[in-house]
Amino acid sequence: MKSMRTALAVVGMVAATAAIAQTSAPPSIKSDIVLAGGTKIGEATLTNGRTGVLLRLTASGLTPGWHAMHFHATGDCSDQGFQKSGAHINHDGHKMPHGLLNPEGPDFGELPNIYVGADGTANAEAFSALVSLGAGSDRPNLLDADGSALVIHASPDDHITQPIGGAGARVGCAVIRPAS
Repeated sequence: MKSMRTALAVVGMVAATAAIAQTSAPPSIKSDIVLAGGTKIGEATLTNGRTGVLLRLTASGLTPGWHAMHFHATGDCSDQGFQKSGAHINHDGHKMPHGLLNPEGPDFGELPNIYVGADGTANAEAFSALVSLGAGSDRPNLLDADGSALVIHASPDDHITQPIGGAGARVGCAVIRPAS
């Protein structure tokens, strides 16, 4: 009887180990958020899910109030105004109007606004069902050959107005690429 209990315990441990392996953390990418000139102001963590990407953001040193944020097509935050990050991800191929509230949109780069407190800090979590962190999905891959960027704008996005919802200048940027 004792050997039977031992065998069942071993089988139970193997099953539990297999279950843990299947539920291990999904792939994540961490990236520094920088101001023009490269000063780090925070971090963005993107985690792939079955139906999209979860974004968690912490930042400081931003102007208090609402700020737009979008996924841009190219993983390059090296220039002063972050223009090398390009337009919204896959915007040229998708041809949808800008705006989460636009009845003819949204394009793939859309994200909700973030709020920056009076002390200049922001903590936010958002989910996008419009993108993925890998190939094999019908959603655009943020980790394609040239990567992508998370861009924070100076003003809020009204989620309707063309071309970028009144979001204004690009003030923060994070390169989204696989860890090398």
